[in-house]
Amino acid sequence: MRVAIKTLLLSSALAVCALPALAQSQGDWTFGIGVGSIDPKSDNGPLAGNPADIASDEALTLTFEYFIRDNIGIELLAATPFEHGISIANVGEASTKHLPPTLSVNYHFTNASPWKPYVGAGINYTTFFEEETNLGTLELDDSFGISVQVGVDYKISDNGWLRANVRWFDIDTEATLDGADIGTAEIDPFLFGVAYVHKF
Repeated sequence: MRVAIKTLLLSSALAVCALPALAQSQGDWTFGIGVGSIDPKSDNGPLAGNPADIASDEALTLTFEYFIRDNIGIELLAATPFEHGISIANVGEASTKHLPPTLSVNYHFTNASPWKPYVGAGINYTTFFEEETNLGTLELDDSFGISVQVGVDYKISDNGWLRANVRWFDIDTEATLDGADIGTAEIDPFLFGVAYVHKF
């Protein structure tokens, strides 16, 4: 079911990106609230010399966007903590939580239909905390990386939209166990989201 939902979100977002553009107003701002499913790539790199796998999770997402020009918005993504299980083959299990605040510049397209696609790119800062394992003291370094996204809004009222979007993050974190370097976890996840967005 999750794969089908993700495929639908991605195909819907991509299908409308070629629609003709009209301007959105400078000075507008929006607030969005929704749910995001974050899905790390497979093969997250060797940790302690063994393959590691980082599990998916879902969390509440929030967005704040201000239009600095017609069509162009500055967006901040926030979320409640995501929690991931970490499995290290032949070694053991661990878990961590993270927050992924992301600042993006988005270009929005509008048209005569209620569908309004957009694309964006920006910078992500990921902070890890509450690492837990029975193997010892695990620490994951915070990460900076790029983020890109594509999405589409569907107008349901003068000031309200339903949104589906897909983001990709470049997230790599250095891992230590009891102070010893055990490798780099390459997470590089997709975030598949649905939300309600309100314009003020």
